[in-house]
Amino acid sequence: MVGEAGATGVGGGIEHSDLALVVGLGNPGPQYAGNRHNAGFLVVDELAARLGGKFKAHKGGAEVVEGRLAGHRAVLAKPRSFMNLAGGPVAGTARFYKITPQALVVVHDELDLPFGTVRLKFGGGEGGHNGLRSISKSLGTRDYYRVRFGVGRPPGRMDPADYVLRDFATAERRELALLVDQCADAVESLLTKGLEASQNTFH
Repeated sequence: MVGEAGATGVGGGIEHSDLALVVGLGNPGPQYAGNRHNAGFLVVDELAARLGGKFKAHKGGAEVVEGRLAGHRAVLAKPRSFMNLAGGPVAGTARFYKITPQALVVVHDELDLPFGTVRLKFGGGEGGHNGLRSISKSLGTRDYYRVRFGVGRPPGRMDPADYVLRDFATAERRELALLVDQCADAVESLLTKGLEASQNTFH
């Protein structure tokens, strides 16, 4: 496990931590850029734009940006590995910055939520998400924050794995920028106001 629960644990709230790590999940490479599975990358790209930074390769295995989000010190990260191996880069980056899992926020696509839905939670299962499963295994805990970006269920009998590796539909793309913006707002709220107040705002 990376670090131990302390002042940054869920009781104290992430808003009381000195530094937070916000990880967006996705697959690297331009061929995946518009996929539903890359929703997390889209959100941290928006957050990076807000703090005026550019991602740079980091020895922890991710691309990172350091700055302040809504006045809160944060490291934004995008693992350079594929989704199902995201845990190594996330754990490596957390170790480098001495960030506990309880000060980690993972932004990811969520099949079990309709498109246009944003939900926040702390801990719990991975819901079959390979990126979350890899992170939990590498950290040795499921106790970290998640910001869930709803992408909806696949139509008919389409394999969920195929569905998330397809680009957002034309109708979805018309609303995508607004949803990415809302999800980025939810991350900032989580850092500054904590989980319960943010859930009250966005749920």
